[in-house]
Amino acid sequence: ADRCENYEENSLYLNRYPLVNRSAIKQTRRPRMSKTTGTTPDIPILHEDAHLLVIVKPPGLLSQKDRTGDPDLLTLCRGYLEQKHQRSGGQFLGLLHRLDRPVQGVMVLAKRPSAASHLSAQIRDHTFGKIYLAVVEGETPPNGVLVHHLVKDPSTNHVTASRKETPGQTQRAELSFVRLDYHRDKNLSFLQIQLLTGRPHQIRVQFASEGYPLYGDQKYGYAGREDRTDPALFARGLKFRHPETGKPVTYTADPPDHYPWNLFRSGS
Repeated sequence: ADRCENYEENSLYLNRYPLVNRSAIKQTRRPRMSKTTGTTPDIPILHEDAHLLVIVKPPGLLSQKDRTGDPDLLTLCRGYLEQKHQRSGGQFLGLLHRLDRPVQGVMVLAKRPSAASHLSAQIRDHTFGKIYLAVVEGETPPNGVLVHHLVKDPSTNHVTASRKETPGQTQRAELSFVRLDYHRDKNLSFLQIQLLTGRPHQIRVQFASEGYPLYGDQKYGYAGREDRTDPALFARGLKFRHPETGKPVTYTADPPDHYPWNLFRSGS
């Protein structure tokens, strides 16, 4: 359906609260963030206090350790905190949500068990807002809500989508989106997406199922001939209530300035 009740013409929203003016997305690149973890790979830090560590995950980095043994965000950030506070082990750091390995963007980690509990409750209650930006092939409708039922094959790490629910086998996936721009020459749409559920590969497989695969996402239908490129998906921002103060807080980062993102910046 072509509806998206959480949005208005000139603003981007997280759970009905304005996030940033639409025109702010199409801007020149902001200065590089000066505070980082100093790890390999280096991880930009958006905010840190006694309860939270808000970072920008680089592409290609695991969110948490897996059987490959490759570097992962959680271990690197824990190491950063242990070095900062001159501790050897024992540093609590809670992973509250994940991004797929090739996806980059804003994530929040909890530095205290109480913070992890508060934020996990917001995630369960759907009051923890997550906004993404994406570039997809084709001209999407101006806005809409997508609902599918997903099933994941653990042996291939591949997710498939269906309109039909199979109790006990599928998981319901829902998102809303607004098309911010369309590049007619390249036939690419620039979208803002709000997740209403959180499923593995959800954005990637839902748009591919509708005939709009993410640029660069060869796993889910992108037909380009590039040797290697990451899916054009960026975790733009988070909005939630701070676990200590209870006040709404918003953290955002800009998408990369390379292709295809730079097609949608001012002057492009």
